[in-house]
Amino acid sequence: QVQLAESGGGLVQAGGSLKLSCVVSTRTFTILTMGWFRQVPGKERELVGAIDPSGRNRYYHDSVKGRFAINRDLTKNTVTLQMNSLKPEDTAVYVCAAKFYGSGSGEENYKFWGQGTQVTVSS
Repeated sequence: QVQLAESGGGLVQAGGSLKLSCVVSTRTFTILTMGWFRQVPGKERELVGAIDPSGRNRYYHDSVKGRFAINRDLTKNTVTLQMNSLKPEDTAVYVCAAKFYGSGSGEENYKFWGQGTQVTVSS
């Protein structure tokens, strides 16, 4: 059983920063690859960033490279997404998700999802 709870969304001006957190309630956190997705109505959901169980390997969508940073804290079962230099086009619902390490690279392998948190960037 894996439960995810996000926090940290809100309204920010362009150029500002926000930090999203996702608390993962599970005994299997150490074998989970964690990802942050974002969803905008009318658009496909996209994977913004991901981090493997070791924390040594990360993925970022091209649109956020150099601005966003994903990290995980094994002592707190938490994954965070630090978002800097935010742009209006970053406005979306951000959702934390998890998959078992080694289950494959496709989005369909993410089996556990949070409820999402709204991020709105004003121009």
